Amino acid sequence: MGLILYLDTVLIPLSLFLILGYHAYLWQSFKQKPSTTKIGLQKLTRKTWFLDIKQGDDKNGMLAVQSLRNTLMTTILTASIAILVNLSLAALTNNTYNASHLFNNTEIFGSQSGRIYALKYGLASLFLLVSFLCSSMALGYLIDANFLINASGDHEQFSSDPAYTQNIFERGFGLAFMGNRMLCIAFPMLLWMFGPLPVALSSAALVWGLYELDFVPVNNINAN
Repeated sequence: MGLILYLDTVLIPLSLFLILGYHAYLWQSFKQKPSTTKIGLQKLTRKTWFLDIKQGDDKNGMLAVQSLRNTLMTTILTASIAILVNLSLAALTNNTYNASHLFNNTEIFGSQSGRIYALKYGLASLFLLVSFLCSSMALGYLIDANFLINASGDHEQFSSDPAYTQNIFERGFGLAFMGNRMLCIAFPMLLWMFGPLPVALSSAALVWGLYELDFVPVNNINAN
């Protein structure tokens, strides 16, 4: 019993600390040296691209619509996956709880007490709901930004402030990024059903994969 409590009370907080610590490091790098992160480079590219769009070039306007459409489709997919997995999780919780006695004799699956069991699914459900909320808000901002960009063409008296439009634009992309990351974090939490060890391993693998995705290789930075 001591080993079971040790695994749950050590590996799960350690996994969360690893994931949250990585994103804190990513945020600090993004603020201090945006050129070292891909999200920083994308933001700088969007800023330059946005200024070109506001000049009224029809070709750039069409590019804006296509790029925003791709981001909208990705955000809709993220929101759909988050809410579907959350609903499936709620539907399977009762059946899994009835079968939880099958794991009681194996210490590697961790504690199967009522409180720990509720915490397992509650934590995963929380991340999924936050992912759905962020993705839903991102859709609203991106649709609004799409309208503001395309409505600022011929009639200057109806044009919005470029700073306001760019702010809405960046909020949409930021919330879409948060929704995607919350969905990624939710999957290691779902593995808690099989014990704290899969959570720790999947969290380490997630951080490694996100690092390769988020940071620009050193060779590319030196080349620039």
